[in-house]
Amino acid sequence: MFLFGASGHAKVIIDSLIASGIQVLGLFDDDPDVKSLLEFPVFGPFDADRRGNDELIISVGVNNIRKKIVDRLPKDILYGNAIHPSAIVSNYATLDKGSVVMQGAIIQASSVVGKHCIINTGASVDHDCHLDDFVHISPHATLCGNVTVGEGSWITAGVTIIPGVKIGKWCVIGAGSVVTKDIPDYSLAAGNRCKVIKSLKF
Repeated sequence: MFLFGASGHAKVIIDSLIASGIQVLGLFDDDPDVKSLLEFPVFGPFDADRRGNDELIISVGVNNIRKKIVDRLPKDILYGNAIHPSAIVSNYATLDKGSVVMQGAIIQASSVVGKHCIINTGASVDHDCHLDDFVHISPHATLCGNVTVGEGSWITAGVTIIPGVKIGKWCVIGAGSVVTKDIPDYSLAAGNRCKVIKSLKF
């Protein structure tokens, strides 16, 4: 497995891959000053010849940047997944390509996780949730059953979303919020109970 993005987020993905017995072959990064991360070489900008037929994970925590990288890379790339062995992923859940599940996270039955998503440390995604592409569920956030999260939205640390709520695309939900009502697209929302603070532009 190769990673794209020599970041702190990449360190956690590397831990998950190693714990799962998946070999980390190195990383790509556009910063010419970064030569290694942990014990692994950083080869510079993406190189399709070096990657060969090996799988790739975009190891960048910022959702819109992760999407920009995917959009500019060749369309035939094989993307892999990283699922830490301590995570619990139901056999009846679906995890699409490029997505990662960190230590202690839970994804319950009939939940669908899209492409290039992050289910971070200790996060909980209960039954029948639907996460579109490029979503990030931050550490110890809790999605109760039948929650929908639109493309690119960031559910930050410690958020609780009650059953059946729909979060629009490219939203940010502030840390510790309790979300009891639907949140429209492109919203920054926070609080207990969670309210829209302003519209966002991406």
